[in-house]
This record gives sequence, C-alpha cells and structure tokens, in this order.
Amino acid sequence: MKDSSNFSAAERVESLKAGSVAALSCLLGFGAIALVNSLILANRLDSLASLQVRAIDLNFAARGTIALLGGFLFGVTYRYAIRRDTNPQLKSGVVLAFGLVRAFGQLDAGLFFEAGKMPALQELLPFAVRGAESVVLFAIAGLVLDWAILFEGFANGRSWIKPFDS
Repeated sequence: MKDSSNFSAAERVESLKAGSVAALSCLLGFGAIALVNSLILANRLDSLASLQVRAIDLNFAARGTIALLGGFLFGVTYRYAIRRDTNPQLKSGVVLAFGLVRAFGQLDAGLFFEAGKMPALQELLPFAVRGAESVVLFAIAGLVLDWAILFEGFANGRSWIKPFDS
C-alpha cells in the first residue's frame, strides 16, 4: 500500500515532538491552575468554591487527561499553522481557537438555565474563570513551543523542534 501523504517521516517525528512538548506543557499548566484555584481563588470567593480540587480522583485524572490530549493536538496543529511565520495574530488566533473550543465545551457541559430565569453573576463566574483558564493553558503551550522552535540548545545549533516547512 502506497503512502499518499506528502509528509516525510522526519516531519512526522517533529510533529510528534511538538505535540509531546505541548501536551506536557498543558498537563503542567493544568496542575498549576488547579493548585491556584484550590489555594487562592476557591478560598477567597465563595462563588468559586466549585473550582477547588478536594481529592485527586478519577474526575481530576480525566480532566488532566483531556488537558494532555488537547495539548498534544494543539502542539501538532500549532506547528503546522505557524510554520516559519512570525505573525503574532496567527499565533494568537491558534491559541484563542483552541482555548475557546475547550472553554465552550466546558460551558456546554455544565451550564443549565431554568426556563424564564437568568442566572446570577456569581453562578456564571466559575464558567468565566474556566474559560480564561482554557485560553491561558494553550497560551502557555504556545509560548513553550515558540521557545522550543527558536531555542538553539544543541551543540550543532539546531532548535529542539524544527518549524514546519511548507
């Protein structure tokens, strides 16, 4: 069976590296955000008490796995989208697209309006915080990927992740 893809094995390896770096970045960012939520936000505002992580359980592990998988997909997509382009709007657009899709998914899963009743602001605040977290998560991964693509840390002067050549 002939491979119909125009991508070489080396390009696929670079995409795997980009996805892995972004996945790890998102997982670490997810952990840091959960820590900030539990130690600071949930303790200061009663309306954000739902953000507090009470136990490292299956629910927390599932949310971490989703962040890991989303980070991987982001990394692969980000590498292809930015290529060698330095346009900040393009980079921000990819981050915002992934962040908003994740935020809207969380909103869709948890938001429920009773007929004829608008929710109070304190009921919507956790969703706004989770939405901001989603964008921050992918912004962290984007910054780490930019650094990994630009950083020439190896002895031969190559970057850790090669940008995609179109």
